[in-house]
Amino acid sequence: MKLHGQYLRLHSRYGASGEADLTLDELAAALNCTHRNANNIIRSMVQHGWVEWSSRRGRGKRSLLRFQAPPEDIAAQSMLHAMAANRSAIGRSIEQLKEHMQSSALEQHLQGWLLGFFGHRSELRSNKRIDALRLPLRQQLHTVDPLCMNLLAESFVSSHVFDGLVRRSHATGEIAPCLAHAWEVDASRKRWTFYLRKEVLFHNGKVLTADDVVFTLERLIGTTRRTLYSYIFKQIQSVRAVHPTVVVIELNEPNELFLPFLGTSRAAIVPKDLDQLGDHFGTKPIGTGPFQLTEMNDGGCVLEAFTSYYQGRAHLDRVEIVHVPWVVSSDSVEPSSPFHLIHDPSEADNGRLSQIHSQTVVRKFVTCNTQKSKGTMCDPRFRERLLACLCEETDELAVHSAPHADESLDPQTDEPIRIATIEPYRHDAELVAGRLKQRGIACTVETASVEEFKGPIRLEADLIVFSLLRDQDEQLRLFDLYQTMSAHIDPHTRLDIETMLQAVARQPESEQRAALFARMEELLIREHQLFILYERPVQTAYMPSVRGLTFNSQGWVDLRHVWFPPTQFQQYS
Repeated sequence: MKLHGQYLRLHSRYGASGEADLTLDELAAALNCTHRNANNIIRSMVQHGWVEWSSRRGRGKRSLLRFQAPPEDIAAQSMLHAMAANRSAIGRSIEQLKEHMQSSALEQHLQGWLLGFFGHRSELRSNKRIDALRLPLRQQLHTVDPLCMNLLAESFVSSHVFDGLVRRSHATGEIAPCLAHAWEVDASRKRWTFYLRKEVLFHNGKVLTADDVVFTLERLIGTTRRTLYSYIFKQIQSVRAVHPTVVVIELNEPNELFLPFLGTSRAAIVPKDLDQLGDHFGTKPIGTGPFQLTEMNDGGCVLEAFTSYYQGRAHLDRVEIVHVPWVVSSDSVEPSSPFHLIHDPSEADNGRLSQIHSQTVVRKFVTCNTQKSKGTMCDPRFRERLLACLCEETDELAVHSAPHADESLDPQTDEPIRIATIEPYRHDAELVAGRLKQRGIACTVETASVEEFKGPIRLEADLIVFSLLRDQDEQLRLFDLYQTMSAHIDPHTRLDIETMLQAVARQPESEQRAALFARMEELLIREHQLFILYERPVQTAYMPSVRGLTFNSQGWVDLRHVWFPPTQFQQYS
């Protein structure tokens, strides 16, 4: 595969006219290798029939390199080698090829090859018909431990391996039973009692009990990690198993978002003997979900149906999830969101993939850090003019417009504006920096991992690029978001935000909570401390033959219900 990438590198630099005159020095520089290795590489390409090489001996002499193979064919061959190797090789191959993609035709050609690799397969193993589905995900999986995961892709996998006490119905948005078949809360709204289903099995065959729920919640309470929704679960005062199937949870104060929190992937129930399972629970997890994870590495993971699942066995027998850092190009699709497609390769020539939207969108926005020492964002007039610059050239999907910017901006400092974000959002941060630089504002973009971003880098920046997944758990995410933002906004605005967050926690009606969150957004925009860049949908591509396509609360396809009708029927006597 390395030779394929080297060919594409040369073609992207010299292949516009089909041939090029170049010296051995130039060839070695283009391939980033020694003269000897450059000669060996060219010799291999000649043997493959990819190039013709008319060498002229002597230092500084120019030789003729003539390209014989279309780059589309070389890219396709590279992918075929990767597919035949392993899942990790696919991701590495695509990353290598991305560096040399100079034409949309080459990109589309490669996507066509990928389309044939992913999707539904029906295989015969040990005289048993196996329905398998292979899915691509942009994000690389690191862990599916509910306590440690940070990425949407990790949450997607985790949601099929684990269950929570409750779940959110995608059809109605209401909280529905899951591991707990019933629950009740006392008049103070602080004491919650949950009644567990009987004989629910973990993937290792052990029966779920109230002790597992106690262990899970105490593990959350005791963590020192900065995790999503930590403000809510840190309000748990105590959790007790009063019966093998009954759990009582006491809160420090009422919080109407507590029950919805228990339906998130963060609150999924793990076994009480987790510590005895070793240090690899994140990659070798044991849950109660419809699929058990049987393999996980840098290239993705494998899920297999858990036949003893208490809500009924999944239709699919096996799901292979492959890390593909580049799958589809579309300005209308959020580039940092995981993307998965579900189709039947046998239909690839007979039908076109359709895009299906869940009700989930990804919102990107910019906030100002007014608490930075000697920072420029303390001046509201400067913030207003600066954020107005971002409004220009905003794409048609933008959902907010600011007043028109002044012709020039003077930050009154020699220091560049520091823009901080996580690595997947680098493109958005660079977009912000580009628009500001057009107005004469010097900027730097700093990125960090999700874990690092929870630390000081955020509070040392002037502008922070954030993201919000607007799904059925949006109110939980907004609560966590505004709690985080309160650390770097003006003190008087912070007081208003904190007061409204307290009102949200006490408000039992979802519509009233939504109105309070809308007031917070309006306040932050009015105070020039928030600018919404755009909203884009989370999409899934599918073929008409796919049945049972439903979504969970985060807008992900629920793999337990996906099925494909057989293409051939056999008569049984």
